[in-house]
Amino acid sequence: MTASTPPPPPRRKLFIKTYGCQMNVYDSARMADVLAPQGFVATESPDDADMVILNTCHIREKAAEKVFSDLGRLRALKDTRRNGQDMTIAVAGCVAQAEGAEISARAPYVDILVGPQSYHRLPELVARAARKQGVVIDTDFPSEPKFDYLPTPRAEGPTAFISVQEGCDKFCTFCVVPYTRGAEYSRPAADVLREARGLVAAGVREITLLGQNVNAYHGEAPDRSTWGLGRLMRELSDIDGLARIRYTTSHPRDMDEELMAAHRDVLQLMPFLHLPVQSGSDKILAAMNRQHTRDDYRRVIDRLRNYRADLVLSSDFIVGFPDESDADFQATIDLIEEIKFAQAYSFKYSRRPGTPATAMKSQVSETIKAERLAILQTLIDHQLETFNASCVGREFDVLLTHAGRHSGQLVGRSPYLQPVYVNADKQLIGQVVKLRMTEVATYSLGAELIDAKAA
Repeated sequence: MTASTPPPPPRRKLFIKTYGCQMNVYDSARMADVLAPQGFVATESPDDADMVILNTCHIREKAAEKVFSDLGRLRALKDTRRNGQDMTIAVAGCVAQAEGAEISARAPYVDILVGPQSYHRLPELVARAARKQGVVIDTDFPSEPKFDYLPTPRAEGPTAFISVQEGCDKFCTFCVVPYTRGAEYSRPAADVLREARGLVAAGVREITLLGQNVNAYHGEAPDRSTWGLGRLMRELSDIDGLARIRYTTSHPRDMDEELMAAHRDVLQLMPFLHLPVQSGSDKILAAMNRQHTRDDYRRVIDRLRNYRADLVLSSDFIVGFPDESDADFQATIDLIEEIKFAQAYSFKYSRRPGTPATAMKSQVSETIKAERLAILQTLIDHQLETFNASCVGREFDVLLTHAGRHSGQLVGRSPYLQPVYVNADKQLIGQVVKLRMTEVATYSLGAELIDAKAA
């Protein structure tokens, strides 16, 4: 007697809203992957969703408050459901990890709370939530790596992320990541290479390696030795069809010589590096527990530029850290003027519960923070505009990724991560083509096609 094939699960609509960093973008995609066998398909709006996941970020105070604001709107949607249709609301990620008790108190209509290390368990959590026995919580740090239990990622276009490292052992005094993401963990190199080969076989041309401290990667190699990120880059570069490699986010302490040399030797590694410094003042860097000085950072940059002269940099800056004086802030401005960044992310310091900096004396007023942030962002914007203007007339190999807003227009990314738009045939999507930069928009470049053949 032949066993009958079980019926497929009923189709259910899933909406995921992602806050914060590229790690969360990657995590959201993997949550969709792990729920797909349960019949969940993506929808563009929470209005008709059977399940909504808020994949949260806890780095900034406003980001956490935005979650509670969005939860209020979801409650109104949930309350309007009729005819037996229900909405499952899940809060995932770092806010769930750090503030699960507060979410349960302020938003008791939330069905699931799941931390960033446990989302591979979502099918089980959804089943438990369906039994309506109260909020389902999984914010432990499981002993098993979640990557061992996730389905093979799907390629969605010519670019993809691969998470290779998670967690942080640095314990900067302003940062919640060690408490929400846990200790540093590096995936085995064989798993990363297998995932990369599968994505490239499915049409991916550019891979970005992700980690809270991605250059702290120390994964087990196939021969049981340990590879750093530089060695992993070299192995990835041997994958036929992989045209580009990027990585983010790095820590200055973990820029070892092997990784720096990879910027010279690995042709697929793009000449754009995001390397957060946070402050240009040694006093503030020490208070932040960054474990590097201003001169340490400058020496790293000098060595990197010796390996690759066309390297362009991005960074992170926090203004108004406790006890930051005018002189400390000026030291940051001086460092920016010296290094010259093509872009940067900058923020006013915000207290995060449970971090040492929250209890520090001499907190800087919001007015001074705002004034300093405006000065810093004006300088960074000027440097961005100057760099983009310097690109006009140059020829770049650009990976075209999707159609633009206008008819006949395609959009891609330059080696320096700038958006580039060009009039070209849509058959070139997914190809690396040579373009000449012809004009500058606010944050992008216009170009003309030099050679329609793939580079």
